[in-house]
Amino acid sequence: MVYLKKKHQKELTSLDNMTKIIFVCHGNICRSVAAEYICKDILLKQGRLDKFEISSRATSLEEIGNDIYPPMKYALNKYGISFDKHHAKQITRKEVEDADLIFYMDYNNQRNLERMFGYNPKFHLITEHTDFIEVIGDPWYTDLFDEVVEELKKCIEDILYTLR
Repeated sequence: MVYLKKKHQKELTSLDNMTKIIFVCHGNICRSVAAEYICKDILLKQGRLDKFEISSRATSLEEIGNDIYPPMKYALNKYGISFDKHHAKQITRKEVEDADLIFYMDYNNQRNLERMFGYNPKFHLITEHTDFIEVIGDPWYTDLFDEVVEELKKCIEDILYTLR
């Protein structure tokens, strides 16, 4: 069992001993994929990567098959976050069923998830455990890729702190 401890305590179960986390954004080429690799980097440095299954997905079909957006690759490189070749994928009902936690970046992502799958207590705003960050803005529109990496890092550190 996994416990989120800080602002909202929730009990989650997993069929195996791994905690399955999916990060979700609109296209799976900027925020969610960055969150996936930032989370893996933090867990690797903490020696806990083997306890988690981390992935990322889109709510839309617009970018399916595409790699990480080049300015996001640049920002990840700048912060020393390694990543692999990526192919954007849309989240499926089976993935929602199998996941322990699904973190979305903004309220549009929440609306899309709930339109696709209905309300689900596994859905969480990625910033819910972090003070002073309301949502993770989409750098596709804002061009604030470095800021997004910094905000994601802070949010993920706070989330992982609650998962003990």
